[in-house]
Amino acid sequence: MSANKLSVHSINKAVEKVPCETSVRYHLSKMDLDSLLAFQSKILTYANDQILVPGKSYHFAIDFTDDPYYGEIFEANKDYVLKSKMKKSTTTFYSYVSLYITTKGQRQTLAVFPVKKGVSKVEYIRKFLAIINDVKVNIEVICLDRGFYSNYVFSFLQEEKIPHIVPVRKHGKELKKILKGNHSRYARYTMMGTGEPLDLTLAIDVQYLQGRNKKFGNVNLGYVVYGIDWKPRRVYSVYKNRFAIESSYRMRNIVKAKTSTRNIVLRYLLTIISFLLKNIWVALQWMFFSKVQRGPRTINEDLFRFDLFRLFIWEGLRKKLKFVIVVSVLRSLK
Repeated sequence: MSANKLSVHSINKAVEKVPCETSVRYHLSKMDLDSLLAFQSKILTYANDQILVPGKSYHFAIDFTDDPYYGEIFEANKDYVLKSKMKKSTTTFYSYVSLYITTKGQRQTLAVFPVKKGVSKVEYIRKFLAIINDVKVNIEVICLDRGFYSNYVFSFLQEEKIPHIVPVRKHGKELKKILKGNHSRYARYTMMGTGEPLDLTLAIDVQYLQGRNKKFGNVNLGYVVYGIDWKPRRVYSVYKNRFAIESSYRMRNIVKAKTSTRNIVLRYLLTIISFLLKNIWVALQWMFFSKVQRGPRTINEDLFRFDLFRLFIWEGLRKKLKFVIVVSVLRSLK
């Protein structure tokens, strides 16, 4: 289903050696959300011993992705259907938060959780930290988007001594004044919130526009940083690599089986499988398509593209499960 973006209903029409739709749905109904939540990380990281080195430090990113939902909201799914800005002709979504390694060549999704109403961002970060500990790798830095910009999140990360980078939200006269200048620098800023005032360190990288998008002058890019001692330009570069997670979402959407169900368990299962297929492709590239040379390991991505990987899966299924090649017609031509 995932390899060719089919649904439970349509897969039975395309492949002969599969159970009927009723049987498939019956067995899928046996699954429960707690079991998926408990095992999803083990499913996604099963091949990590091939590409991740225990004890080594990696760059991580935590981010959210939304799946459009066009159905009605019922008691069974009301805690997981979230309202947001209009996108793809809807304002309702199933949202997922994922943990991703952004280190080049080893970009694996280590965990993914469905976003539930009332669960704080800190709670998801806490779960991800436990998973990183289970995988036995270290954190060089975690990159978070502006959605995590809050006193509560920063306080938690500082208490846990987790190195992190978060882009600044330009609110208030003081912060706007700090983000004016002509050279890269560090600055201090006291964040006021519902709790105690929190001292933050800002890395400010100055980028000169030089006519890009018909704009001139410079722009000050500010980042809240903790636990790292890098030049502002490196902070900017490392955070820029966080956007690799967006390409992982695009790949995941290519191999996301179709469904219109409001069953959160089935939707979550299909989401896990889509991230799993992307992880398998990354592992295969790392193991078999890295150049034999001195120095850092580099991958020739053009030799084994993700689309080719998906077609290989489909061809393997064709040989094993036998595709439908004859269909009954309702009328014939005379």
